[in-house]
Amino acid sequence: MIRAASAAVPALFLGGCQMVVMNPAGDIALQQRNLVIFATVLMLLIVIPVIALVGLFAWRYRESNKEARYEPDWDHSTQLELVIWAAPLLIVICLGAVTWTGTHLLDPYRPIGRIDRDRPVPANAKPLEVQVVALDWKWLFIYPEYGFATVNELAAPVDRPIRFRLTSSSVMNAFYVPTLAGMIYTMPSMETKLHAVINKPGDYAGFSSNYSGAGFSGMRFRFYGMDDAGFAAWVARNRAAGGTLSRANYMKLEKPTEKVPVMRFASVAPGLFDAVVNQCVRPGTTCMSDMMGHDAAGMKHMPGKGMPAQAKPEEALTGGDAGEAPPKNPTDVQQRSNASPSNPSTL
Repeated sequence: MIRAASAAVPALFLGGCQMVVMNPAGDIALQQRNLVIFATVLMLLIVIPVIALVGLFAWRYRESNKEARYEPDWDHSTQLELVIWAAPLLIVICLGAVTWTGTHLLDPYRPIGRIDRDRPVPANAKPLEVQVVALDWKWLFIYPEYGFATVNELAAPVDRPIRFRLTSSSVMNAFYVPTLAGMIYTMPSMETKLHAVINKPGDYAGFSSNYSGAGFSGMRFRFYGMDDAGFAAWVARNRAAGGTLSRANYMKLEKPTEKVPVMRFASVAPGLFDAVVNQCVRPGTTCMSDMMGHDAAGMKHMPGKGMPAQAKPEEALTGGDAGEAPPKNPTDVQQRSNASPSNPSTL
């Protein structure tokens, strides 16, 4: 009974857990899951036999087994060497090929080529662009196509490609919706990208997977996969919410706060995301892109500035460099004293 109870208690606590990573609702996350499973099974082809043989050898050649075959002079087997080296080598080659292919096909910067395994992305499909800003400690989502923004709430229609543009206001964070796609880091003054698609309607969790300070544990949001009608109603709700995310309001919003409830802004200041990336939301601040452009223009109009000077090729010295031809006889050289080469005693 004690053993049964000890096994039932963990099962009771784990009953509410969901293996979201192993049961995703987005095609990108599904491909990533398949890659993890394939790599794990491939490695288990070596791990399981090795563990089994360790137990087998320990049992067969135990001290009490007097019938075990004993060959103290044995030290080499060509067949065994082939098995020991060939099998892991083939697995490493296969695993490397699959990992290389998967890494390129699942590159977060690469636009997706299919909705799911059986449906490619239509040629006329327009991705839904979402601009993501990691704040302390909340998430800001801007929908430039529809002109509104939300805080800690994200939604997308089912089977429509999503193109995320991500940055951070102050410190590094990691944007992660396990059911949608892999995590992608957000960094201040930089923009990263993530392409994904959601294939099933539902209410999913999203959070920051990189520690970023005191409010990190509450830096979570909800991601909703909706049908077209539900997404249209969600868009209308945000447009009717009122409030404007102006640059002044953004500077108030970016101040550190914890456990922030969902917020909605019916309109957004033009170019706000680009200003966040270039660190020029505050009035009178020069954007980093303009600063770099001015530096590049200045270098273009100032040849040689900022570049190491190139050494000029040296030429061999000639007799003409001395001003006159060398004397034919040493006695012809004018001395600084009365000494002469022909009379060294006068020195």
